[in-house]
Parts: sequence; C-alpha cells; structure tokens
Amino acid sequence: MKHSVLAVLGLALAASPACAATICPPGGTVRFGVEPYESTALLMPIYQKIASDLSAKIGCPVKINITTSYNAEIEAMRAGKLEVGEFGPLGYVLAHKVADAQAVATVADADGKPSTYTASVVTWPGSGITSLAGVKGHSFAYSDPASTSGHLFPAFALKSAGIDPEKGVKALYAGSHTASYETLVHHKVDAGELNSQTIQAAELKHDYDPKNFVVLWQSKPIPLDPITVYGKLNPALKEKLTVALQSLSLANLTPAEQKVIGSQSATLVPTTDAAYDQVRSLVHVLNIDLSKLN
Repeated sequence: MKHSVLAVLGLALAASPACAATICPPGGTVRFGVEPYESTALLMPIYQKIASDLSAKIGCPVKINITTSYNAEIEAMRAGKLEVGEFGPLGYVLAHKVADAQAVATVADADGKPSTYTASVVTWPGSGITSLAGVKGHSFAYSDPASTSGHLFPAFALKSAGIDPEKGVKALYAGSHTASYETLVHHKVDAGELNSQTIQAAELKHDYDPKNFVVLWQSKPIPLDPITVYGKLNPALKEKLTVALQSLSLANLTPAEQKVIGSQSATLVPTTDAAYDQVRSLVHVLNIDLSKLN
C-alpha cells in the first residue's frame, strides 16, 4: 500500500504546475527570432523586455535572436531552431509555406485591434522626379527582397505605374529599412521605399524631417508583423506559447519603445493566418516566386 501511495503521489507531482518546466523545449530555452526591420541596437533592448515578460508567463527562459536577414529567420524556423518568430507580413507568408510558421499574435492599435502600418515610394526635393511614373530609369532603394513594405508594396506601386519593378529601375537592395532610409537621406539613390515604422524610429532619434522627402505613392493600411509559433512544436508547448503571446503585456516598454514596434496599446492581441491574405494576393498579382525569396 505504501508503494502504491508513493506511486500515485509521484504521478500527481509530475502533472502539477511545479513540473511545468517539462513543457519547455529540448534544451530548456525558447528561442525567439525577430527579423531585422530596424537596427539590432534599437531592437534588442525592446525585445529583451518582451522576452523577460514571456518567460515569466510560460516558465521557460526566452532568448532573443535578431537575425541577420529576413530569410535567415525563415531558415532558422524551418530547421527547427526557433520556437517563436516575428516576421514581416511577406516573410510570414513564405515562412508559413516553407517553415510551418503559424501566426498567433500581433501588436494592437489604440482600440485594441491589430495594428497596421503603411508603405510608400518617396524621392527627395531636387531629384527631378515629380511623379511615380517618373521613377522609371532611376536608381531605387528597396530594403530586402522578402520585405513587405520594403519590396512587395513598392514593387506593386511601380508595376501599377507601368514600370517593371526590377528592370525598369536601377534596383538597390539596401538590406534593411534603416539602410534604405540612409541611402535616401544622403541622396545615394533617386527614389526608394519608406515605411511608417521607419519614420517613427527616425523621429525618436530626431533624424526625420518631412521636408527632406517627396511622397510619390502611399499604400493602404497593411497588417503589422505577426508573432508566430513553430507548427511542429510539442502541442502542449505550442498551446502554452499561443495563450501567453495573445495576451502578453507590453507595459514594461516605454512609450517610445512601443512606438518602434507599432504598438498603441500595451498588450499583444490575437491574429490569424487569414489576416495576411491581402499580402498573398499581391504576391499573385506580381507573379512573385516565393521560393526565389528564400
């Protein structure tokens, strides 16, 4: 009888909250990837705070990895080296297809609904360009081939103006939104992409003057980056991460830090794969081969 009681007690302990750490991934740490939509120096302190709060909710250490490129993050999740990843909308569409990334959460606007941002095509005063059609034949800065606002939407704008997005301009892929912004500020290109988040980040550094830019085209609102979980995770861990992320407080972030990530409400909110169907539609319209972005 004594042995059977001990056995039952052991089973009860194994299922108790005290043993929640057994739901952590192999190695014990949740690896959280973030695409380099701004500089690592700017993003890392913000996401370390988010990691700390997520860790407290799930009972597992969380390590942030600001990847070297958008595709590097996709490859990391495809290889099972990330449990969580924040992707740009276009990167997510690809990651969902090839790396089983599943959208679960995103930042919220002031009404508690998923936030949006905008893409634009801009030039600078004195460039000689006065319309979107006038961009043809000029140097043009994209950020990254797998970027939504830094490639997909500007390419759509150019095509709508009768310009081949690759052959109709002298395309430069700067590598990030920050780098693309710098090429425009210093007139290293005649035109390029500029999104609303990059403007907000530059404003925080007192490095943005709207007089330095001429807006030639602006998109309709685009859903902001989804935070995803890896679809092949242990179901219990995947559920634990999903529940935690969909209501994760961002109260530890300063107002300026919340602005960088596009948050207007101090919490994450649920999102779904279907929220990014408009991005998929543009991929179809532009005949983009997702495999060539990877």
